[in-house]
Amino acid sequence: MITAGIDVGSNTTKVVILKNGEWLGDALVPTGADNRGSAEKALAQAIKAAGIKRTEIAHCVATGYGRINIPFAGRKITEISCHGRGAYAVFPGTRTVIDIGGQDSKVIRVDASGRVVDFIMNDKCAAGTGRFLEVMARALEITLPEMAAIANKSKNPVTISNTCTVFAESEVISYLAQGLPKEDIIRGLHEAIVDRIESMALRLGVEPEVTMTGGVALNAAIVDSLRKRLKQTLLLPSQPQLIGAYGAALTAAHQA
Repeated sequence: MITAGIDVGSNTTKVVILKNGEWLGDALVPTGADNRGSAEKALAQAIKAAGIKRTEIAHCVATGYGRINIPFAGRKITEISCHGRGAYAVFPGTRTVIDIGGQDSKVIRVDASGRVVDFIMNDKCAAGTGRFLEVMARALEITLPEMAAIANKSKNPVTISNTCTVFAESEVISYLAQGLPKEDIIRGLHEAIVDRIESMALRLGVEPEVTMTGGVALNAAIVDSLRKRLKQTLLLPSQPQLIGAYGAALTAAHQA
């Protein structure tokens, strides 16, 4: 049986296709202003990568920010459940999931069967999310992929006192005007994100093993700092940004 999971995030739309639970193909495209169009495009790319026909997909589950706009999905469920299921499938010892996406961040607790038992979520502010890093990268005139390497050169990180993205950007501009090194500003921004995630994790309680998902898990500086703060080993899937879509595809297979 072939199933598909579609994760329509604020920045990117991801699709994973499974056959009897085995990964067949995947795709990732920018979401843009057209959620449905990005989902169609990602699904078409994933189908091509999987080497199947669309009619062979028996069940499809949508998740993420734009899931309600995907009419061809048989079911629409929260990304909390999908990230929990996906992380547990990759690392069965997972009991805590830290998901840092483009628009929100979450800390999720799962039980010994991968079922979500509790979570805490930051969805009211961009602080502690990928969007925060995007805004700051633009202000610093660098690309997102450059940020981690530059941050690692820092010798004296600045303190970013504002958790609001707008005010934090003003702080960054002020630090630039003072002539402070970019690497110290960037490291300070990374630490500000980790502050927010650490606070959420400690409020919920962290139980090992801890798995990190979402696109920000590709940022080695964030991962390293969070690992030190929590004093935990962080397990990283090979494609952390696809774990929500993977969990959705697994859900489609499970509920078929």
